[in-house]
Amino acid sequence: MSKLTALALSIAVLGGVWAFLALNPLAGVALVWVGFIAWGCYFHTGGDGAALQKTIAGMSFGAILAGVALYLVSSGTLGGLGALAAPLIIAVTVFPLVAVAGFNLLSTVPANVYGYAATAGLALTAGTAANVTAADFSNPVLLVIVSTVIGAIFGLLSGKLAGVLGK
Repeated sequence: MSKLTALALSIAVLGGVWAFLALNPLAGVALVWVGFIAWGCYFHTGGDGAALQKTIAGMSFGAILAGVALYLVSSGTLGGLGALAAPLIIAVTVFPLVAVAGFNLLSTVPANVYGYAATAGLALTAGTAANVTAADFSNPVLLVIVSTVIGAIFGLLSGKLAGVLGK
């Protein structure tokens, strides 16, 4: 079997397993779509042990910064600036997504951005922006980080399975 076919097969099989888990026993604890973002991030970051670390660290860092932004916006901080408050908060919190790229674990800027975008997107569409301080799975930051970790691990597993199938 070719390496490409082996990878496609491993991702298809494990993708189905991941979808089952995220939509059934892990529903409310993990998000299937965020796991797939982390999975893709793992492969575009190199598909190795360092990629696993950078995906998890970068996406988690982005999620945390999005949580800070969501907290500041939903709490009315800088509300006196009117329509400029949210854009200013976003500008200040996205700057570090790139500025930290000199640190090895956070050097994959797309991973940092994916975590930020997934968290903001989830919170804004689900109406959970005010839950960023909750110590449960209504917290979009926590949901994105858990989903990222599991999705990146599935990326690692699919690469290893492809290696076995491709021999």
